Amino acid sequence: MLTSFIPSPLHPAIVHLPMALVILLPVTAVIALWAIRRGGAPMRVWGVAAAMHAALVLSAWASLASGDSAGEQVEKVVAEAPVESHEEAAEAFLALAVGALVVALVGLRRDRAGTIARGVAGVGTLVLLGAGWQVGHSGGQLVYRYGAASAYTTDGAVTADAGRETSRSRSADDDR
Repeated sequence: MLTSFIPSPLHPAIVHLPMALVILLPVTAVIALWAIRRGGAPMRVWGVAAAMHAALVLSAWASLASGDSAGEQVEKVVAEAPVESHEEAAEAFLALAVGALVVALVGLRRDRAGTIARGVAGVGTLVLLGAGWQVGHSGGQLVYRYGAASAYTTDGAVTADAGRETSRSRSADDDR
């Protein structure tokens, strides 16, 4: 019964959450920093930003975990290199998100260390945004350029060999 509510494939259904969070995180951090500067309690105000960092880490981890099985399926129709590139970008994004979460948690403190951590975390949200852009872009390339979605079609629109050949041809075109 529960499986009827879980989309298949799962990966494309959940990858949008970390992308949305990484876009909203810098805005949240700026608002929180502004509110603290105006006298808001760091634990309460920065707590929202820290919670969003935690949600980003969890959603990025879930996206990466669901991407493992999706990657195996997609490699049947797309060459390994673009899939690997996307996976590496996602792993780097998750590592950065975990690091940013740790810094954001230090930002909950009311002392000088908390003030510095909040500033660093605020700048870190922009780094995360760039890393998130890279992951999203490479995932989009897999779907729209290399035809990764055809791995899940039932009509056999693209065979494994044709998909690999298409991605090799496009890679060669990029080199020119």
